[in-house]
Amino acid sequence: MKTVLIVAPHADDETLGCGGSILKFIDQGYIVHWLLVTGMTDKAGFTAQQIRARKLEIEKVSKAYGFSQTHQLEFPPAQLETRPKGEVIGSISQVINRLEPELVFTVYRNDAHSDHEIVYDAVMSATKSFRYPFVKKVLAYETLSETDFGLKPEDGGFKPNVFIDITDYLEEKLDILAMFESEVHDFPFPRSRVALEALARVRGVQCNSEAAESFMLIKEIL
Repeated sequence: MKTVLIVAPHADDETLGCGGSILKFIDQGYIVHWLLVTGMTDKAGFTAQQIRARKLEIEKVSKAYGFSQTHQLEFPPAQLETRPKGEVIGSISQVINRLEPELVFTVYRNDAHSDHEIVYDAVMSATKSFRYPFVKKVLAYETLSETDFGLKPEDGGFKPNVFIDITDYLEEKLDILAMFESEVHDFPFPRSRVALEALARVRGVQCNSEAAESFMLIKEIL
């Protein structure tokens, strides 16, 4: 049984980027873990009510997916650049060493959110083949509201070359997205049911399916 690790800078990134694929992998018997890099804490300036609401959302979403385990590092959101890179890399590396995943999903480096860039770089450091030989494939996923707004002039843009058919899992993915009540709003807000379904349909067209999620292959060892 293969082990899959889904790395998310923030809770909801995993659902936006690969929620359907998560459901499909778990349905097929894969061992799937969820790694949340940042988290709401009072030290990061969040209220007790916000922290409590997010905790309940994470518990609800984790149960809905059926993750083998959810790992929370609780770095401060939107403040990763204030922490030593070695600390972020080390924390992610510890989880990867313990789980020994064969497949790792992470965010796209040139997303608009600075946390995504830092998490991507940390995952690259934590999946070096000579230190982590069990990692055979690394894929980057797209995140609505971040990937589509990553307008760095030097960036060539998110160009997917791997597609996963999620036709049978799209509705369940959209239902799970709705569990993030603090993050989802009405269309045309990007983190909305309509927008996410539209993207899945477009990606489906690209791979001759009714709905799909797309990824950029970063590394594969055959």
